[in-house]
Amino acid sequence: MGVDKGKKQKLEEADVDGELVQSIEKLQEIQEELEKINEEASEKVLEVDQKYNAIRKPVYDKRNEHIKSIPYFWLTAFTSHPALGELLTEKDQKIFKYLGNLEVEESKDVKSGYSITFNFNPNPYFENTALTKTFTFHEEGTTTITATSIQWKEGMGISNGVVEEKNGNKRSHAEESFFTWFNETQDKGNIMVEIHDEVAEIIKDDLWPNPLTYFNNDADEEDFDMDDDDEDDEVCLKNLFSIISLISH
Repeated sequence: MGVDKGKKQKLEEADVDGELVQSIEKLQEIQEELEKINEEASEKVLEVDQKYNAIRKPVYDKRNEHIKSIPYFWLTAFTSHPALGELLTEKDQKIFKYLGNLEVEESKDVKSGYSITFNFNPNPYFENTALTKTFTFHEEGTTTITATSIQWKEGMGISNGVVEEKNGNKRSHAEESFFTWFNETQDKGNIMVEIHDEVAEIIKDDLWPNPLTYFNNDADEEDFDMDDDDEDDEVCLKNLFSIISLISH
């Protein structure tokens, strides 16, 4: 007697299913092999990053020394940046006139975090000479964010979109000051942390590697809000914009 047609079909299906399972298992093995290679490649990339971070450091330091001699360099670069410029209020721009130096420093093993430091010249707004924001990445996937507490001088504080004037009266401010970015937070799930991450990444990965790109952008000197009695600053800015225009064209 011949094999029942229904049984034969089931046997054939079983053979196909067995082959399919073996193919999937083999594919999984190959994928795991690829993942090991990718992990090894990532480690090698980190080693290269560490090596070249050490090589870049003295060059960045040399660059900062030259930047110090250019009036309002970082103010111009920030306000000319399409994303960062939107974050600076008129009050912030006045404070940024005193920003003499910016530094981005990655951790020694690269993958565990980085810090961004704003070094300010003596100014009428706060006592700090350096404001630092630090991002520390943990193995479990969380991020700890710490920041310098700004020591505002009397009557000059800016926080949560409110500006305290010298006479002690407060006026509402439609825009939130960039300096609220230094508010410390550790909650990775908070939407504000995601914003903090985004701003930091723009500074670290876009502005910091070549700020000259944005410094050379065409800028409108009317965008910089100067005090009426700030004539020296105004003349300096006009000269600066003239130089930028000549270099850019």
